[in-house]
Formats: sequence, structure tokens, C-alpha cells
Amino acid sequence: MTTPRTAPKGKSLIRALVRRGTAGGKVHAGEAIVGRQPEPRACDRCGAILRKRVWRTDLRPSRALLDRVTWTVCPACRQAATESGQGRIILEGSFVDANREALRARIRNVAARAARTQPQRRIVAMGRTGDVMEVLTSSQKLAHRLVRELEKAFRGRTTYAWSDDGTLFARWRRDDAPARRTYRVLG
Repeated sequence: MTTPRTAPKGKSLIRALVRRGTAGGKVHAGEAIVGRQPEPRACDRCGAILRKRVWRTDLRPSRALLDRVTWTVCPACRQAATESGQGRIILEGSFVDANREALRARIRNVAARAARTQPQRRIVAMGRTGDVMEVLTSSQKLAHRLVRELEKAFRGRTTYAWSDDGTLFARWRRDDAPARRTYRVLG
């Protein structure tokens, strides 16, 4: 004779079984701005396809899907066209001026790796003013990821500031000269 299973003891396990008080209707960031879009949709510019509320570029669309699709411009392409973004990174210091190409290559590589699985996270603009580089990203999560990768690869100091609307302002700084280690761009 077996005994009936009961919930294990412990706060986290008890809370996991109780769903009362949780929000069921999650609103994605893009849906908050323009509302929920009918699916399937495809982007005219980058070719991403919106299915199950997520934009993807790795889908191989069938002929039936392409017949039903509504062509539009995805939120990331819209942000790139208007040069507005959710993440802003400022790179400054003497190290930035001396290793500009290595920093650009690292930023591009990290953004390309992120774009494989999340095409809505991309670099909107990258520019230079004097000895300061500025990078604008379509999502604050990509901006955070880029700065963390710069810290891991090149060291330096970082400060983060999130605003109420969810945008991230990050400042990465390294002042020492590249005397100890030389960074170069590979292939």
C-alpha cells in the first residue's frame, strides 16, 4: 500500500506550488509600445520572423508560412533606423584611444554571438568623439553583456545606471597605457 504524495517542506517549494497572486498576462517590451501584433509576421529589412511572440532569424520558413505572413519592420530595425536604443555604453580613458580596433572587434563579436539566438538585441550605432567611444544598443541586456565582456577581456572599471523606463547607461573606463599587454585584432 502506497501513501499519497504530499508537497515537500520548505518555503521555496511551497511557494512554487501556489500560483495565486502571479501575473499571467506577461507583456513583452515590444508589445508594450505597439501592442500585440497578429502572427506570423516577418521583417522587410532583416528577415526575422515573429512566431509565438518571439522574433527569430534561424527559422526556415515553409511556403505555407510565407503565404500567411504579414510583412512589417521589426522593433530592432525600427530602433536602428531612428538611432534610439535601450542601452548606451561610454568607453573612455587612454586605453580606449590606444586599442580602439581591438575594442570594436570584441564588441562586434559579442553582439554577433548574441544576435544568433536573439536577433532583436543588436548594436544600433557605434561612434567616436575625441578619445571617447559610444555604443548604442537595442536592448539594455545586450549593453550589460557587452560591458561585462569588456571587463573580462580588458579589465577596467564600470559603472551602471538604470533609468525608470528600463534603459541602461554604462560607463567603462581604463586609463593605463597598454605597456603591459598588447592587444591586436585577429583575422
